[in-house]
Amino acid sequence: MSERSPAPGGLDLVQALVNTVDLESGADSLDTAEGRTRFGIAEGGVAEARELRESLRVALLAHAGHPPHRAVTPLGELLAAAPLVLTVAASDGSAALAPADPRPLLSRVAAAVAESLIAGTWMRLKACEAADCHWAYYDRSPAGRGRWCSMQVCGARAKMRRYRGKGAP
Repeated sequence: MSERSPAPGGLDLVQALVNTVDLESGADSLDTAEGRTRFGIAEGGVAEARELRESLRVALLAHAGHPPHRAVTPLGELLAAAPLVLTVAASDGSAALAPADPRPLLSRVAAAVAESLIAGTWMRLKACEAADCHWAYYDRSPAGRGRWCSMQVCGARAKMRRYRGKGAP
C-alpha cells in the first residue's frame, strides 16, 4: 500500500508483520508457505502470529490517535511471554536487549519493540487512519503527525470524502 521507506532498525520486522494482510482485498501472506517462511512461522503457529499482528495493529492505531479496529489481546500481555536478555559485547562494552530465544517471532518482536523504545522510534510506527487500510508505516514527518500510509491513496481518498461531505457543488 505505502510508498514510504521501511521503519528503522528492528521496527521493520513489526511493520512487515502488520502489513502481511491487505484489509481491502483480504489477501493474507501468512496463508502461504512463502509468507510464513519470511517470519519463521510454522504452519501450526499462524493463529498466534495473526493474534500478535492484530495486537500490534491496535498499538500502532493508538500511536496515531485512533481507536482499536477490534478487540484483541493486549500487546503487553503477549510480549510478557517473550523474555529478553541483556547482552554486552566483550570487544567494546556495547549493550543491547535481545530475545532469550531468537527463533520465535514473538521474541523477535519483543526485542524490536524494546530496541525502538530505547531509540525513541516506537511511537513513530503507526497504522493508517483509513478503516479499509490500517497499513503500518513509519511517520518521518517533522511533527510526527502523519495520518495515512500514503497521501496519494488513503490521504487523497479521505480528503475527497471530506470535500464531498461538505456539500460541494
